Amino acid sequence: MTLRRPKQRVEFFRQGANPVPGAGTGEIAKQLEDAGWDGLAVGEAHGILPDPYAVLAVAAAATTRLKVATAVAIPIRHPMLAADAMATVQGLSNGRAVFGIGRGDGGVKVLQQAPMRVADFEVYISRIQGYLRREIVDIEGNVSAMGRLYDIDPSLDVPKPPLDVAATGPKVIALGATLAERVTFAVGADEGRVRWAVECAKSARRDAGLDADGVTLGAYLPVFAHPDRAAARQLVSGGVASYARFSVMHGSVVGPADEARRGTLTAVHDAYDMDRHFTHGSPQSAPLTDEVIDAFGVAGPPSYCVDRILALRELGLSKVFVMPGGVGVDREEAAASHRRIVEEVLPALRGSAHA
Repeated sequence: MTLRRPKQRVEFFRQGANPVPGAGTGEIAKQLEDAGWDGLAVGEAHGILPDPYAVLAVAAAATTRLKVATAVAIPIRHPMLAADAMATVQGLSNGRAVFGIGRGDGGVKVLQQAPMRVADFEVYISRIQGYLRREIVDIEGNVSAMGRLYDIDPSLDVPKPPLDVAATGPKVIALGATLAERVTFAVGADEGRVRWAVECAKSARRDAGLDADGVTLGAYLPVFAHPDRAAARQLVSGGVASYARFSVMHGSVVGPADEARRGTLTAVHDAYDMDRHFTHGSPQSAPLTDEVIDAFGVAGPPSYCVDRILALRELGLSKVFVMPGGVGVDREEAAASHRRIVEEVLPALRGSAHA
């Protein structure tokens, strides 16, 4: 299979479990930077993962180029506190922070809460945007005419960190496309589904009187590089099951899907064990078919991974959050996949590892 060279650069963020601040975080971040990754992305799940903002602050201090992102933060903190935390990381990193946020899933379930209602999420991210712009926002979310909240020396200022909304359904895609600078889709790797999500975003912007191309688009992808596609599928299945569930989280399938795929996704939903979220060998992995694994993940030889990602780039994606197979995957296999991505996939996509 011939490796094609992309026409434009795609950013790659390595996504995974949060390292403990001070216990190798800086070393991990520096290794990712040296290996050619564009960013490190960490999640928010209180009581399960270390605080993401502390992790990103340590990672930023140890690097000079690597972007640092939440992927994703959950709408639990007061929006001013969340904005302050990310603004602090933005300052410490000299403008390398990306504020990824979603309605919440496993991270809010730990707190015995459901994902935030779409209408409430709209208010929440609107307030965060106001605080990130350093505007005064009242209790109702209205921006005051008084202007900037903080009087900062412009010579020391850094740009506002971009807000990146994690989205699966059309309503949240529309919110992200019109209220944030970036939208990252959790709809799988299938070209038809990604094309649908892209059109949802562009249509929402057109309806709002905005430039259809004025938002940056990306995707969350479980990726496993392995010479044997059957082995790769099995190793990526834990991550695929969790990402596939997002498209059927509320019981009905969101986005394009034929009858067979809908049946598999429904089976994943019915078998789902939140205590084994993103876990290899979980009950929700059992119903997965090869077709659904290929639709929601990228698993196979490096050349295959390159072609799959390039096809998504052609649809307008400019960033990919790469997640390995999931918690509990064989460490040697995971390390080998990471090496193949760094040594073969990233260089093929960019022309050189550090372009």
